[in-house]
Amino acid sequence: MKIVVAIKQVPDRDAPIRIASAGKWIEEADLQWAMNEPDAYALEEALQLKEKHGGEVVVVSAGPERVATTIREALAKGADRAIHIVADDLGSRDALGVARLLAAAIQPENPDLVLTGLQSEDMGLGQTGVILAELLRLPHSTLILHVEKTDAGLRVKRELEEGWFQSIEMPLPAVLTMQSGGNKLRYATLMGIKRAKTKELRAVNAAELGAGPAPVVVLEQITLPKKQKSTQILSGSPKEAATALVEKLKTEARVL
Repeated sequence: MKIVVAIKQVPDRDAPIRIASAGKWIEEADLQWAMNEPDAYALEEALQLKEKHGGEVVVVSAGPERVATTIREALAKGADRAIHIVADDLGSRDALGVARLLAAAIQPENPDLVLTGLQSEDMGLGQTGVILAELLRLPHSTLILHVEKTDAGLRVKRELEEGWFQSIEMPLPAVLTMQSGGNKLRYATLMGIKRAKTKELRAVNAAELGAGPAPVVVLEQITLPKKQKSTQILSGSPKEAATALVEKLKTEARVL
């Protein structure tokens, strides 16, 4: 069973974020970078499937040279080999443009299963994996917490709203976007880190895969959220005020 996992390198959660002078993206100099968390869960699911059923796990990631460190992390955790799509202009590509790059790299692999994270922690669009499935012309499902191999294909567990779940039978090959929290993430062992240095990491220039059309979606500006304080006086009896307060905490503050 050949499984391809698409991963993305994103700014570390604790990294100090500054908006670049042009106002169109963040200042990337001196940032710390990490593997996108939902993609880490996709990788973990792929590794567990490989341990149960055998096969190969291939990691694919697009981005500049620094992305190689995140790819090596995936190899250290147990992936067998990797493809690095070297693209210095990844930030200017929309979800369709990124999916086109991934599809061009993945299609020759002829995988049985493609896993991606549900969304990236920097952009949060949740579109790349779904568009990738369309480009590869494969069935797909989203919000996946667990994957089970069956004789007919797959049985997947989807997370729905308000604590509900859904089980679906799917054929192979397929594309799945994984939700965070379905498994416990593993750490790279010292032996895994040593082995990663000898595993295949093939670099492919994005230009070789085709630039594709101009972006459909263009990011015009980003801003920091405004910090503001306000005071509201709730009128009525104590019971009425308490009821109104609970409602505001649920619908406006969303803390209940």
